[in-house]
Amino acid sequence: MKKLFLSVALICALNIPSRAQLCAQPCPQHNTVCPMATSALQGKRIGVLGDSYVRNHMQPYQHTWHYKFAAKYGMTYFNHGRNGSSIAYTSPRWGQAMYIRYKEMPDSLDYVVVIAGHNDSNKLDSIGGLDIFKSRLSELCMGLIRRYPEGRIYFFTPWTCHNFIGSPRQQVVDAMLEVCGSYGIPVFDAARRSGIYVTDEEFRRRYFQPSQGLTDTAHLNAEGHDRFLPIAEAFLLQH
Repeated sequence: MKKLFLSVALICALNIPSRAQLCAQPCPQHNTVCPMATSALQGKRIGVLGDSYVRNHMQPYQHTWHYKFAAKYGMTYFNHGRNGSSIAYTSPRWGQAMYIRYKEMPDSLDYVVVIAGHNDSNKLDSIGGLDIFKSRLSELCMGLIRRYPEGRIYFFTPWTCHNFIGSPRQQVVDAMLEVCGSYGIPVFDAARRSGIYVTDEEFRRRYFQPSQGLTDTAHLNAEGHDRFLPIAEAFLLQH
């Protein structure tokens, strides 16, 4: 017992940081906390494919929850977000749809996260309807599975919206749950389970990027990404 007291006194005198304190030291290269050395994710390669939810619209993608997740666990991060991009719609302005451009991602990835659907819900008529959307989403799922047979693949739906019930947004969200689920791909229903209260103006004022009249219902600010990170993190680690 005397030796124990002496050890504790010595640690206090030398101001030796605890394991928890060591893990919370700033990590300059990521501007976040350093990963625990024992993390099973340490050194893994993660690619994130998507729209402005991924590119982060007008703010640095280093503010996003997925970048912070990768940094926290010491993963190598690849951002393949493109503002205005859709799963199933190609246009001169926004470029190729994701079911085509996923092939631009690195050949070797341990984790693939797709965050999309917001723009598809605004373009269902241009896409050719819900069945065409499902067909191209299916093509994306199969392409990712074949390209990354040893990787883990995840999808995140877009947030909810005003008048969600019966809307094109709900149709796209439910189609993602159905199609991705049919391939055994875990899907996070961010429209219903995210804790992101898009329809509330005061919530948007605090957690979304600045916009004229607080009309932005897509793009979280840094504080919003910090709010969603633990929810997304729990989902990814669970699967």
